[in-house]
Amino acid sequence: MKATTASFLLLATGAAAQQAVWGQCGGQGWAGATTCEAGTHCEYYNDWYSQCIPGGGDSPAPTAMTATQTPTVTTTQPGGSTTASQPPTTTGEPATCPITPSGLGSGTSSLNDPFTFHNGDKVTSKSLWECRREEILNLVQKYEIGYKPANPSSLSASWSGSTLSITVSENGKSTSFSVSISKPSGSGPFPAIIYYGTYGASIPIPNGVAGIAFNNDEIAAQDGGGSRGQGKFYDLYGWGHSAGALTAWAWAVSRIIDALEQTPDAGIDTARIGVTGCSRNGKGAFVAGALDERVALTLPQESGAGGAGCWRLQDWMNSIGYNVQGASQIVGENPWLGPAFNNYVNNVNQLSFDHHLLAGLVAPRPMYIMENPDFEWLGTMSTYGCMGAGKEVYDALGATDQFGYSQVGGHDHCSFPSSQGSELNAFINRYLLRTSSAATGVYRTDQSYSQLNMNDWITWSTPSLS
Repeated sequence: MKATTASFLLLATGAAAQQAVWGQCGGQGWAGATTCEAGTHCEYYNDWYSQCIPGGGDSPAPTAMTATQTPTVTTTQPGGSTTASQPPTTTGEPATCPITPSGLGSGTSSLNDPFTFHNGDKVTSKSLWECRREEILNLVQKYEIGYKPANPSSLSASWSGSTLSITVSENGKSTSFSVSISKPSGSGPFPAIIYYGTYGASIPIPNGVAGIAFNNDEIAAQDGGGSRGQGKFYDLYGWGHSAGALTAWAWAVSRIIDALEQTPDAGIDTARIGVTGCSRNGKGAFVAGALDERVALTLPQESGAGGAGCWRLQDWMNSIGYNVQGASQIVGENPWLGPAFNNYVNNVNQLSFDHHLLAGLVAPRPMYIMENPDFEWLGTMSTYGCMGAGKEVYDALGATDQFGYSQVGGHDHCSFPSSQGSELNAFINRYLLRTSSAATGVYRTDQSYSQLNMNDWITWSTPSLS
């Protein structure tokens, strides 16, 4: 069988400094050391965070944005190309994004306002929402899931038979992994759904859509709390990297898309990529959709806490007699989240975000969330209320029809019910196969939640942004 190979270089910015390995060494609002100890260097991740990681390299740490600088917003276009530009402006709107204050800010027992910046400024346009999205992205990574590394120095990919093999290199280290692709008959290129796990997709993948089997466990282990720092991601970036497993898996999804872009013989249309997983892997699919804007359709299934559930709502459910997974429990079960999150699990009200804002990171790209009320542990009212708040971001952006939440019982965990089939097919037909323009928006449960008053949780107003 003919094999094709492609390689490309991706930009990575490094900076030297004097801080202990794995310590922060730069970023907006950072007042600590900006130099790293011998044998390490300061790796730039974004304007808010740089970290000392093993490996050589002596270059100045990036300068944080000042209030007079106009930041660039990097946008991933269909097909994977990126452009950096100033946020678009409308008459009377500032061209600069507000500077994010250091620290958590003031806490709240309700759900954080998506449309108010960390410094108190209001989001009044779609261009300012892009600034707010970047702020949320930084806060979620800094305080909960850990930072996804910038594009690696190099990536090579080869396609043979049904296997896409990927090698990633960074700072003199390399790691390799592969995915298996099942394609429909025909010439393609085909849309595809990347599915987490080694047991096959937990949702039906329709004719005309390729399936990409991704063994996320080899990238970052999820074998109990003691498995933190194990897997191919950490072989490359070090066991002490800030990223939890969910972020490490999302990094690998991005590398899969990179590789597909470089191997057209694989026959996959990278502008039509979906990602899915169930339960713990549903949390991973949700985060992957939030962290890579090339994901055209995000399909988390029964993700519960750490996915579609809000930490505040999970704790509230426990306080009124339910038994659901909360923040203080999840950090001991598996290393899905970054170690920084351990500092906040006993008082999630101090966080300047919750998972309705994780949904906001996906917006306005299409997302269909599948939940199961028969498993209390997932947080039945939590996911319903949390994603109801997340839907407000889609509403504000004029993308209501691109949001779906469906909670249906009467089936086993991770067993797809036929009653959700028409909804799932509508999203896939419209956004991956592009064979339909039928309405897709849905927000429903087959339960009655008299204890859940959304006015207690949504205490802000939703603007209509233009």
